[in-house]
Amino acid sequence: MQNRTIVPLQVYRVNPAILQKPQWRLIDPGVLNPWNVMSWGLKQLKGVVVGTDDSSPVLQGQEWVLVENLKEAAGGIVKKVMGRSPSNTDLVYSKESFVSEFGTTLNQDSELSEADFDVLLLYLSRDSGAIAYDGKTIKFRPSNDAPREITQQDSTIASIKALMATMTKQVEGLENKISELNSAAKAALHNKNRISALSAVRSKKLAERNLQQRLDTLAQLEEVYSKIEQATSQIEYVQVMEASTGVLRGLNTQIGGAERVEDVVDELREEMSKVDEIGNIMNEAGPQVDEAEIDEELEELENKERQAVEEEEAEKTRQKLAELDNLEQKAKEAARIAGSEQNLDSELEERLSRMSVEENPSTAAQ
Repeated sequence: MQNRTIVPLQVYRVNPAILQKPQWRLIDPGVLNPWNVMSWGLKQLKGVVVGTDDSSPVLQGQEWVLVENLKEAAGGIVKKVMGRSPSNTDLVYSKESFVSEFGTTLNQDSELSEADFDVLLLYLSRDSGAIAYDGKTIKFRPSNDAPREITQQDSTIASIKALMATMTKQVEGLENKISELNSAAKAALHNKNRISALSAVRSKKLAERNLQQRLDTLAQLEEVYSKIEQATSQIEYVQVMEASTGVLRGLNTQIGGAERVEDVVDELREEMSKVDEIGNIMNEAGPQVDEAEIDEELEELENKERQAVEEEEAEKTRQKLAELDNLEQKAKEAARIAGSEQNLDSELEERLSRMSVEENPSTAAQ
């Protein structure tokens, strides 16, 4: 309790600042170990409780609010609702629909009690300011500028949504009943029990008639709710347009209208022309440059540039000619070597032929 993780229920209800002021302590904090707490909200704890000081211990039974679980549940609910990008009508709930939708916020296997919801709604409305609440109708506040009061429109929207939910459940119940009666009639006919079959068919017809009435009523409610949503969106649109108009009006007032803009532009042009005039005067006061000298210097630079380009081209040409001469020398050398090899081959063939001729007469003489 010293770190405000748990406070007495009665103190929490009457003291809005209890979560900001550490006013209570427990003699035995181990009794409230989170691992030993079976549900999140209000606990009947019997033990020694101490008031604002460490004196006068009193043995008593108390209902406690587990603050961390309370904040966790509240934060989860707000995140779930706001994460849907809801319209204004989606932000409104009756207490019954709120309990039905968020009953298992902390634990899917265990629903919050009525006392849990009372504390949760108190925290959301009073401490965190996340909702507006009048005991019956709940409206989530999308921003701190949203109203904290429940209007008659909010109550009407909550009533329509609650009635639609009730009618939907009735439709589901009637559909199940019709299915059961149809099965019962078939079973009675199968057993040749005509009286039971007629009774089941008669009840089925009544249920079908009631179902049609509920469906018609539900369709009308859905149409009304759709129109309310449309009107709410139109209101938001008109409000945005009005606000935008006010912003533009304020900006135009600051500007001073089209005439003031024209005057400003004329003044700007005049000042710019003055700057040009001053610049011309300053240029006239500066040293005069001979245009002929500038032309001569420019021509000299151009000649040097042209000469450098010509020399570069000439060097490239000389390099190419040298490469061609080198290639020509290599070709001549290759031709000379090839000719020498051919002469050598011819001489060798001639010698071989001569030797063959000389050997033939001696062979004939033998």
